[in-house]
Amino acid sequence: MSDRLTETRIDGTVAYDGSFLKIHRDRVRLPDGAVTTREYIRHPGAVVILPLFDDGSVLLERQFRYPNAQIFIEYPAGKIDPGEDPLACAKRELEEETGYTAARWDFVCTIHNAIAYSDEHLELYLARGLHAGEAKLDDGEFLETFTATVPALLEMVKRGEITDVKTIIGTFWLEKIIAGSWTPG
Repeated sequence: MSDRLTETRIDGTVAYDGSFLKIHRDRVRLPDGAVTTREYIRHPGAVVILPLFDDGSVLLERQFRYPNAQIFIEYPAGKIDPGEDPLACAKRELEEETGYTAARWDFVCTIHNAIAYSDEHLELYLARGLHAGEAKLDDGEFLETFTATVPALLEMVKRGEITDVKTIIGTFWLEKIIAGSWTPG
């Protein structure tokens, strides 16, 4: 990494301390010596589960997302609790949101979905050997599950029906995994 690009924190403060997000405001020194302000969100990280059935179809969710006032198509996902192992979180979230458990788990990749204003990272896992059970949704959590094929999902991405970045990236990964050209982990 080049030091000619690195910004150095001088000082800072928490501009907002919420129950879920913290917004920071820092003064930083730029590589040319100038001083400016950076505002960013601290996020604990999350997991995304790519639940793949033996027939090649995948399990998805429809969920209303308040900031955009619309229902989105997404893979099961959830926030990592403090001190929680990401894989344990993925297993917990899949069962809570869908009722499914998986016999096999593979790490796929880490993505940073909003690098300009957040430190959020998403750990993607492939879940196979799915077994149905009963969902245990959190209070205030409402969603519907459904299945689709990867080709159908790719068409939904192409038509702009799926715009959630984690779902788009997960679908592209699944296409490569199913074709045998990419291996998770």
